[in-house]
Amino acid sequence: MATVLVTGGAGYVGSHVALKLMEAGHEVVVYDNLSTGNRGAAPGVELVEADLADRGALDRVFRKRSYDAVLHFAASVVAPESVQLPLMYYANNTCVTLALLQALFAHQIGALVYSSTAAVYGAPDTIPVAEEAPLAPVNPYGASKMMTEGMIEDVGRTMGLRHVILRYFNVAGADPKGRTGQAADNATHLVKVVCQAALGRRPGIIIHGTDYPTPDGTGVRDYIHVDDLAQAHLLALDYLLSGGVSRVYNCGYGHGHSVREVIHAARRVAGKSFPVEDGPRRQGDPPMLVASCARIKAELEWAPRHDDLDYIISTALRWEDNLSRR
Repeated sequence: MATVLVTGGAGYVGSHVALKLMEAGHEVVVYDNLSTGNRGAAPGVELVEADLADRGALDRVFRKRSYDAVLHFAASVVAPESVQLPLMYYANNTCVTLALLQALFAHQIGALVYSSTAAVYGAPDTIPVAEEAPLAPVNPYGASKMMTEGMIEDVGRTMGLRHVILRYFNVAGADPKGRTGQAADNATHLVKVVCQAALGRRPGIIIHGTDYPTPDGTGVRDYIHVDDLAQAHLLALDYLLSGGVSRVYNCGYGHGHSVREVIHAARRVAGKSFPVEDGPRRQGDPPMLVASCARIKAELEWAPRHDDLDYIISTALRWEDNLSRR
């Protein structure tokens, strides 16, 4: 079993991965500044509360024990917010990863799994989009991640850092056992928002754009259950630890759902209706993003188990309901 550092491991995706790593027998240390993370998100996992920009704190963590790999999740991830606060996104995503890469090189850590995003593709011409597609982000979030990918690949070529870059499509749902989920109050992810509306925790839903060139005029996204995504990280880690070469993989299901389809599914699963209002497009939102996930299935033998929109929403709804009772 391996000893791994999980940056941003108190956040939404990171906490799911930390729990799965621990269940698989790995020694896990979470490094998180708790700016958006939750201290109790990964119970039983050691937590170091510090910022990645704090090189002294990073050095102390790497001197304390020998790590086999780092899984890097820490980032700012709200695309519309990045349009308003671009410098924050370049600082939190690109500059912070530069500091981490410097520390990995100094402490001779040779394996990295990086949490990237489909936002690096922008608004691709071909759907589903494959890993070879041109990178043309349409917002600072995607641009900051694209720049970071470039740094990682350069370091890999010149300094021997073997890495797997996972490009997430739209992550949704919660831990099937109810241990962790998306806890941020100001989250903009559609599945969380519709669950909050169904539970009466927000007055309703605004559809941001109804005139896209899609079947019903609303944006289409490839929604992947967070538990399936977490399993992809474990496979990526095993691949690197067994000597695998650096690779990039999309993480999605290969088909999409529109905003209206998600709203209808939430009403169906919750058995409740809620107000829906049509609104203008948001800056930086592409019409459609759907993954080609053939590569990760073929090379890592990734076999998702939760490719069902109703199931995704049901786990998110159950988590959201439990969260409101705390």
